[in-house]
Amino acid sequence: MEEAEEVRRGRGAALELALREDLDLFSVGDLEERIGLLEGEVERCRAQILRKAAGREAADALFRRPPD
Repeated sequence: MEEAEEVRRGRGAALELALREDLDLFSVGDLEERIGLLEGEVERCRAQILRKAAGREAADALFRRPPD
């Protein structure tokens, strides 16, 4: 029996597909729901940026050489 290989998508591939969708096919309700989901994703990205920046600042502080 052969196992099917899972195709690995590149980062952001699903988002790229969503950005190319024909919005004419969506109802007003669908579009409002889509906007809500996208706004949630923007907030999730912003939170991740803050976490990464805080981690970087902590690492910089830990490894910074003290002044002479």
